[in-house]
Amino acid sequence: MRVAVAGSSGLIGSALVPELRAAGHEVVRLVRRPPAAADERAWDPPAGRIAGGALDGVEAVVNLCGAGVGDRRWSHARKQVLLDSRIEPTEVLAAAVAERGIPALVNASAVGWYGDTGEREADETAPSGKGFLSGLCRQWEAAADRAREAGARVVQPRIGQVLAPRGGVLGRLRPLFRLGLGGRLGSGRQYVPWIHIADTVSAIRFLLEHGSISGPVNVSAPAPVTNAELTRALGHALSRPAPWMVPRFVLRVAAGELADEILLSQRVVPKVLRDNGFTFRYSTIEAALADLECRR
Repeated sequence: MRVAVAGSSGLIGSALVPELRAAGHEVVRLVRRPPAAADERAWDPPAGRIAGGALDGVEAVVNLCGAGVGDRRWSHARKQVLLDSRIEPTEVLAAAVAERGIPALVNASAVGWYGDTGEREADETAPSGKGFLSGLCRQWEAAADRAREAGARVVQPRIGQVLAPRGGVLGRLRPLFRLGLGGRLGSGRQYVPWIHIADTVSAIRFLLEHGSISGPVNVSAPAPVTNAELTRALGHALSRPAPWMVPRFVLRVAAGELADEILLSQRVVPKVLRDNGFTFRYSTIEAALADLECRR
């Protein structure tokens, strides 16, 4: 299959491209600069432009574009960046898929869709929640409507917190734990929908290759853990104690509105993946962290 990937230089995209190629797929990478390699094609989402011929022969498009949600404090301007970096590319690619008759669009979304689920498990049938991230995800998913209305198979992987050897959530937590400053956030009872990077890219490839799957798909491990459980597991993997607790008010002072989203409980479960026979390599947080620390 010839697959075009947007967002190929990010945490997930940089792991997905070699995964697809190892499985025998041909990958075209859409880049926002002058192409510097034979597999690169230029595009400009804000201008609504894709280079002529960039999608020739493409049978599926994967869109992973989006500025990092937790990279910095949320100002009004930053929240607009988070929206624009997702909505604009999705609208451009959905229009291209519709106009060119491309059969499939796999367009990333996030578990932020669900808001705070508390103790309740949330599969793909659960309603959208409240808050900025829930609203962002609703707009993000709706931006793919043009492709769906044109008859394309649209899949929207709602991705959890990706654990990778470098970068991502572990990239932010690991230095604190190594200094002995690790600890749970708030009560620690809130659920964290995590997933190993290897399972993330395998799941996206699975969705590309299984033409019967469409709509939202939770891309998160089958056993979500509480923040306290994640804290203990990471402390054990790093051989560092993690005795501290960061109070809600301290998080609010440090991170502003973002803190409210960090403390949400999201007990998300991957029903569609499990029902369709996907096998997770890392189904427990202990196995995932042990593998990731070995890879560093």
